[in-house]
Amino acid sequence: MELTFRMQIHLKKIDVSQLHDLRDISILTFKETFEDQNTPENMQWYFENTMNIDHIQEELLNPDSSFYFAYNQNQTIGYLKLNFNNAQTENVLKNNGFEIERIYIKKEFQGNGFGSELFSTAINLGIKKGCNQLWLGVWEHNYKALAFYKKKGLIAFDHHVFQLGDDPQTDILMYLKF
Repeated sequence: MELTFRMQIHLKKIDVSQLHDLRDISILTFKETFEDQNTPENMQWYFENTMNIDHIQEELLNPDSSFYFAYNQNQTIGYLKLNFNNAQTENVLKNNGFEIERIYIKKEFQGNGFGSELFSTAINLGIKKGCNQLWLGVWEHNYKALAFYKKKGLIAFDHHVFQLGDDPQTDILMYLKF
C-alpha cells in the first residue's frame, strides 16, 4: 500500500518588522546555493549591495512585491519573493504574468517536496492576482534548479546578466503558462 503525504507548507507574508529575519534567511540560502561556485569576494559584494538592510526594506515596501516566509511545523524552511507589474526585474510577458524573483528552501529541508509545494503555492498566489503565466531567471550553472523548473514545465525563452561582484553571470529566463 502506497501512502502519500501533503507537505503542509504554510506561508506568512513578511512585513518590515521581520526585516532582519528576512535578510538572515536571504543570506543563508544564497550562501547554501551558490557559495561553492563563486568567490568569497563576489559573494560578499552581493550581500553588501543587494542584501543589505536598506535595499531589502525598499523591496519590502514596494506595493508590487510580496515576500513570504515558508513554514513547516512552525519551522521557517524557506522564503519566496514575487514581483508584479513594475516591480518585475525585466519587462517580459508584456506584464501579463508575474515574476518569481526568489524561491529558496534551506538546504536541510531540500529533497522533501517543499520546493514543489512552494512553487505550486506561488502559482496560486499569481492566479489570485489575475495572472495566467509566470517567469523567472535561473543561473545557467544551477543545474539542480534548471532540472526542477524543466520538470515543472517551464520553457526557456531568453537570458539576462546577473551581476555578482566582478562576475557577469548568465541567467536563463524561463516561463510557464497555467
